[in-house]
Amino acid sequence: MRHIALAVFMIVLCAPCIWSTHKKSTSYDNVEKILTRLDSELSNAEVYKQQRQHRIDSISRLITLPNHYMLMGELAREYTSFNNDSALVTYRRAYDAAIKAGEDSIATLYRIRRASLLPLGGFMTEAANEYLAIDTTKLSQRDLCEYYNNGRQMYSYLSSFYNAFPNVHMRYDSLAMDAQLKLLSHLSPDNPLYLLNSGERNYLLGNYGPAQAQLHKLISSIPEDNNLYARAAHILSSVSHKLHRENDHIYYLALSAIADIKGATLEITALQDLGASMHSYGRVDRAHRYLYLALRNAVECHAETRMLAVSEAVPLIQSVHEAELGASRRRIYLVMTVMAVLLIVLLITLYLRWRQIQEMNRLQEHLQQANQTKEVYMSQFLNLCSVYMDKLNQFCSLAERKISTGNVDELYRLTKSGKFIENQSKDFYELYDKAFLHIHPQFVEKVNELLRPVCRFSLAEGEMLNNDLRILSLMRLGITESARIAQILNYSINTVYSYRNRLRNRAIDRDSFESTIVSL
Repeated sequence: MRHIALAVFMIVLCAPCIWSTHKKSTSYDNVEKILTRLDSELSNAEVYKQQRQHRIDSISRLITLPNHYMLMGELAREYTSFNNDSALVTYRRAYDAAIKAGEDSIATLYRIRRASLLPLGGFMTEAANEYLAIDTTKLSQRDLCEYYNNGRQMYSYLSSFYNAFPNVHMRYDSLAMDAQLKLLSHLSPDNPLYLLNSGERNYLLGNYGPAQAQLHKLISSIPEDNNLYARAAHILSSVSHKLHRENDHIYYLALSAIADIKGATLEITALQDLGASMHSYGRVDRAHRYLYLALRNAVECHAETRMLAVSEAVPLIQSVHEAELGASRRRIYLVMTVMAVLLIVLLITLYLRWRQIQEMNRLQEHLQQANQTKEVYMSQFLNLCSVYMDKLNQFCSLAERKISTGNVDELYRLTKSGKFIENQSKDFYELYDKAFLHIHPQFVEKVNELLRPVCRFSLAEGEMLNNDLRILSLMRLGITESARIAQILNYSINTVYSYRNRLRNRAIDRDSFESTIVSL
């Protein structure tokens, strides 16, 4: 029965550890939510800084009161992780004031705290010497806890500074763990500082289950803006990283950074580590931003060691960021090239469309001219018909008079002499010349261009067309048969043949002359 009871007790005791080790990993959506929340808190970071600065200013105005060394100590704590140089100076002043007031134990407390901050200012040797020079035999239980807690912090700073020197790093790391072990021996198990350091020690020893259980218990019992909360969340992120739970790793780093921001803590590593982690997480934009903010905070806090740590990660992120910018530029160039090609295609299309419109306009204009020409043709044709109908009526009247008066012989002589036909032909030629040149006003010039210079037509004043040009004008109208030309102009066929042959002989290109006339 005793063995069964012991087994049940062990199961109950280890249940939180087992749950913590095997609990479900943080989802991608939750990681995005916490990062979004972190970005929101970063936008309010200045508000938190102003609140802390207001507390500092309020304490500074009370320094003139009695027991001002106590206020100096409180002021120095407000400066801690906010302005390292001011914290060091204030702790020195508080130490001197406490010694002057005969408060040796309080002075020693200020000396301990100041020693833990010296590495942040780059005073490595001075920090270790100052810390080791403190006589622990005269310290109270409370002051021993302060001594070992600050010693663990100081040795951790020294260890991280000498990362490039393994032997020195391991030595300071061992001293930090030794100070932490001594600290735990002076703390009660329900103390938040005990849970933090015990959880961190279990993590360093590889006991990830107990570490997670203790740290989760701690962060569930203290406010989020507490410095212990930020440190506990940071250790949980390290545990998650060891367990290859990258989502949890990012989640707790963001949680730690949020706690630091809300507490206006500038000397922090969470934002720095988160920036470096964002690179492998595929969020170069956030990586660059977080590292920049971490470096700016380190500069504001005057923490030289943090500046160095951040600056080591910046080149990597910067190179990746530049690669991303290069890829973005290449994408922009590609898009610009495609847009340029599309623009050229568009311009060509618009030009072709413009050509089509111009061609359509020309065709429309030509069609309008053709319609006008048809109207002119019709008008001239009706005019010519009207004239010949009038001439025919006149001839009929003349013949009727001659016959009724018995002057048949005179009528016979009139018709036989050909003078009547000659007069009618002259009138026809005049009407025809006007009508044709009205439709084709440049006809004579175009014909002359086809003839040899010495053979070109030179019309007399008032003359519109001559016999040669009338034959060519009928050919231009599509009447190419010599018989029809002779019939229209009242010539003999031989006369027409003779004219056409003579005109071909006068042409520059005899063979294509008549076909060119038809197409003028």
